[in-house]
Amino acid sequence: MRRVDLHVHTTASDGTMTPSEVVSYARTLGLSAIAVTDHDTAAGLAEAMEAGARCGLEVVPGMELSVDYQGHGIHVLGYFLDPASPALRQLLDWVVAERRDRNQKMAAAMRADGIPMDLARLEAAHPHAVIGRPHFAQALTELGLAADVADAFRRYLNKGCPYYRRRTYIPIDRAFQAIRGAGGKAVMAHPLQYRFDEAGLLALVQCLTQAGILGMECRYAGYDAGQTAYLEGLAARFGLCVTGGSDFHGASKANQLGQPEVPYSCLEELSAR
Repeated sequence: MRRVDLHVHTTASDGTMTPSEVVSYARTLGLSAIAVTDHDTAAGLAEAMEAGARCGLEVVPGMELSVDYQGHGIHVLGYFLDPASPALRQLLDWVVAERRDRNQKMAAAMRADGIPMDLARLEAAHPHAVIGRPHFAQALTELGLAADVADAFRRYLNKGCPYYRRRTYIPIDRAFQAIRGAGGKAVMAHPLQYRFDEAGLLALVQCLTQAGILGMECRYAGYDAGQTAYLEGLAARFGLCVTGGSDFHGASKANQLGQPEVPYSCLEELSAR
């Protein structure tokens, strides 16, 4: 069976492998295609697609956006995007400004408590990445204030912790306009991660379907057969494509590239929509 992974992150956002390294790794695993879906950035797409062309791996240009749903951050994956799209560039510029404002507030709070967190230095250390909490967590670890990234999140950066600051998420209509404007197709990411009850999940899927999603990530790292079957039934109920991916981040997350197994037919169906 030809296999794909439609949810992959690189150093362009919060992954630990460069776009070229991810492509090479996917090729060694025998995958037929991957989608590079970094958070709120297209910075890694050109490198990934060039690497894919060199080694014969299909690379789908994608992105993961955090949209606002009743005050919750819901992730939407955009596929087949044109990174040069003015609508997409305008949205990403807004996201970068909002993220930097949040980062400045987090860094200032740390400095007020005597932690030498220099945002400019953090940005310089990751010049092609969208800076977020994972980068702060790594810096706190390097300062000896946490045992590892997970410990840094648990003690300092998760909701309710001293240095957590709420993000401003993208309005749903604005996110979908940008995806459509870039020639893309929208898919709901990891539906069970939001911890809604059944009624809440149904309401969310209905809202996103009305907004324009074409698919749902039913096959996802950690979902068992029963959960996958439930989500596939939900996708069928709303007329959505079934997609899947690992949410691979490299060494910063346990998820394994190419797991769970997702058949190439999922990519074909989404492409045909």
